[in-house]
Amino acid sequence: MTSAERTTPSTAFLDHAAASISARMAEVTEAASAAEPAALDAYPGQKEAWRVASISAEALEPTLTELLCDLHAHPELAFEEVHAQATLTALLEGRGYRVEQGAHEVGTALRTSWTSPGYESGSHRTVAIMAEYDALPGIGHACGHNIIAAAGIGAFLAAVDAAQAAGIEGRLVLLGTPAEEGHSGKEYMIRGGMLDDIDIAVMIHPFGYDIASHYWLGRRTLQATFHGVAAHASSQPFMGRNALDAATLAYQAMGLLRQQMAPSDRLHAVITDGGHRPSVIPEQASLDIYVRSLLTDSLVDLSARVDDILDGAALMTGCRVEKTWDVHPATLPIRNNQALAERWTRTQALRGRVAVPAGVVPDSLAASTDFGNVSQLVPGIHPMVKVSPSDVALHTAAFATWAAGEEATRAAVDSAAGLAQVAVDTLADDALAAAARAEFEATGGRFSVAEQLG
Repeated sequence: MTSAERTTPSTAFLDHAAASISARMAEVTEAASAAEPAALDAYPGQKEAWRVASISAEALEPTLTELLCDLHAHPELAFEEVHAQATLTALLEGRGYRVEQGAHEVGTALRTSWTSPGYESGSHRTVAIMAEYDALPGIGHACGHNIIAAAGIGAFLAAVDAAQAAGIEGRLVLLGTPAEEGHSGKEYMIRGGMLDDIDIAVMIHPFGYDIASHYWLGRRTLQATFHGVAAHASSQPFMGRNALDAATLAYQAMGLLRQQMAPSDRLHAVITDGGHRPSVIPEQASLDIYVRSLLTDSLVDLSARVDDILDGAALMTGCRVEKTWDVHPATLPIRNNQALAERWTRTQALRGRVAVPAGVVPDSLAASTDFGNVSQLVPGIHPMVKVSPSDVALHTAAFATWAAGEEATRAAVDSAAGLAQVAVDTLADDALAAAARAEFEATGGRFSVAEQLG
């Protein structure tokens, strides 16, 4: 085996996973095809609402295509989404909506809403549809947030049309939520009151599969700096306290901890500062650390284990450690609401998409998102919509290419119709809303980053 062959990662695990997923998806697709279409009689006017939502979303296709291509051509980093904010605002204002920029104390956020004539706070529900639009450094919209923005705008407009056509009472809110990539824009907006009047929240994310409920890990960030004592590494090493030794011990200890971690959890770190000259014992060394977990409780527990490791490394080397958790607030695991996810699955079946349930795609193929923070405070869904082949990963240049193609447009339109249908159903279907709330409470109720993690 050559050196090049040794350094080329094996695709065996991914190949096996893909084969297993394909087999399960074939079973799910066959079962879905054999099932009788669900009757649209959950509430008076549901059939009309669904018909109008679908027609409206289809009519918006040219607008949504132009929008997602425009954002794709003008990628902006977190908290810098000035063009995206202006573009979405102009589109909405052109259709008669009043848009609040800088909503909920985040400069590049936005908010607009529609309220039915008979709306009464406390008697009717409010559903939020969320739209992201930040990009990644160097590779632009390699996570497809341009599609999320188009789908969110389309869903809001289609849901308003459907609610008006069916005489549905309630309120629909569109929230432009910036700074998801590497940050937690939604958590900042939450602290600015974003969810104070929201009952349900929905959005989509592009992916290589159609999935009704996918796993997303909670993520905390940690910056750790060890402080030691500098000394000449040859003439007086005994007078030093090696901060790099402490950082190295901590790094190795985190690697050993992985043996006792749940398979879905993740822990990764880099040493960002380890000294400058071999002849000087480093008096300072720093690490950047990410801690990820599938559950809020295990995220808290794993964070405590990392704290212990850092304290232990400092003790062993005679150094002091300074720890800074969550420069930007933590992002939490998504709690997918299955009552709402089931309704989403029905919307996609009518559009020829089979949205597979949780468990078909392994939980090890998971990342993190600040929608998790939303889903821990109100019932919500964050389904995945296929825009690329399954072997094209998020956050790659290849996915960025797919984020502006024909599949991206189709995904935006299908998602707009689907989210609109779920939104109006949640406003009008008391049984659905009650089931979603009961499930939310039964699976843990509210978990607030600000209150429980700081």
